[in-house]
Amino acid sequence: MKHFIWFFLFVAVTTQAQDTLKAIPEKNELKYNLNASGSHFFKATFLNQTWVRFNNSNPGTTVLGEAAPQTFDLGLRRTRMQLFGQITDRTFIYLQLGMNNFNFLNGFPALGNAQGVPSNRKVAFFLHDAVVEFSAFPNKDWLKIGGGLTILNGLSRFSQPSVSSIMTMDVPVFAQATVDQTDEFSRKLTLYARGQVGHWDYRFGLTDPFPIGTNGNPVPAISVNSTFAAKGHHKQYQGFLVYNFFDKDVHQTPYMTGTYLGKRKVLNIEGGFISQKAAMWRTQNSGRDTVYNAMNLWSLAMFADMPVNKAKGTAISAYLGYFHTDYGANYLRFNGIMNPANGTTQSLSGVSGIQGNAFPMFGTGSVIYSQFGYLCASDLFGKNGTLMPYASAQLADYQRLTKTAGIYNIGVNWMLKGHNSKISLEFQNRPVYQNATDGLLKQNGRRGSVTVQYQVFI
Repeated sequence: MKHFIWFFLFVAVTTQAQDTLKAIPEKNELKYNLNASGSHFFKATFLNQTWVRFNNSNPGTTVLGEAAPQTFDLGLRRTRMQLFGQITDRTFIYLQLGMNNFNFLNGFPALGNAQGVPSNRKVAFFLHDAVVEFSAFPNKDWLKIGGGLTILNGLSRFSQPSVSSIMTMDVPVFAQATVDQTDEFSRKLTLYARGQVGHWDYRFGLTDPFPIGTNGNPVPAISVNSTFAAKGHHKQYQGFLVYNFFDKDVHQTPYMTGTYLGKRKVLNIEGGFISQKAAMWRTQNSGRDTVYNAMNLWSLAMFADMPVNKAKGTAISAYLGYFHTDYGANYLRFNGIMNPANGTTQSLSGVSGIQGNAFPMFGTGSVIYSQFGYLCASDLFGKNGTLMPYASAQLADYQRLTKTAGIYNIGVNWMLKGHNSKISLEFQNRPVYQNATDGLLKQNGRRGSVTVQYQVFI
């Protein structure tokens, strides 16, 4: 009898617990309301993007002193934590911690050989953002004045991207124009004003850039080709203006959403700029004179992200932008995302970091960038989500290159649960180079890579 009573109580408690769980609505965020209406709140988010990648290496690539015509690596592209909230009607705070580009080479110097003193591979989370913001009009988005370490940027929407919601495997990093040169992983010490009034969305900033000598790498020797100046310090001015024909972009944080997956109807025209006096330097007259140049960057673009068939859940996302990138005469910088190699036997005149998967990402000239994706029906795989295939193209016409550089990506997202859980597969095709004449670089074939990413975000 006693065992029967205990069994009855166990069934009763279990049934009650199951009924209680069924009554709790599924939540998609970690949010604590500070008042009854929820207008004052504090929220936490967590993001992890794990990459598995096979890469056909650039000519001459070495890994720890050994030739590496191909590489296969596993890494953490981004691991992040956000803490933010509307503390009062006027007060907003935003903090972000995280790390980026963590693979087997983490902490090892990028050299032509395996010599050198490695740093510690135990990279701690560092402060990405720390922003306080004052709302001039409580409960309105007309004018917000903020300051601190922030990604708020003037050049384009992809210069301040919400990386958890991007459609492509990665952002077009060339749009983060000074990344890790005079900023901290695209974040800058900035005083800004932003807001939304009618159909307009605006943001303007005054930035105090970091010296190039504090980015953790040796300062490039001054030469006839422009580089960031190691002497002098000038403020940076930037602005970004958007005209929305339909719905507005989310305006809670300074970050801009990649794709809304059909939840909003967004069509806009946007443009922005970054300008800094004497940001660059170079030599002329056989090295006898030092010349300083301003950095002037601007862009114009169209962005569309909207449902096609609301009943089926289909949607499109598209972007087309033109970027004018003036870093001074003949500026060129190679970059490889989470580069799987650290050395090369090849030499390209006046350019470093050419190994692995690097390509001429930044330069003086112009860039046309486009991307397009289609979100399939929401019930494509029943309870197992849907697909979003996409393609992107970056066409860079830089002064130091003999012809336009085309970087092409094609991929597909398996949306298990929107951006909260998705698996992405992407193929990239990029050019490789050899020395030409007059210090120019000539295209010498192409290489490719294939990457699988698993993103989890809450």
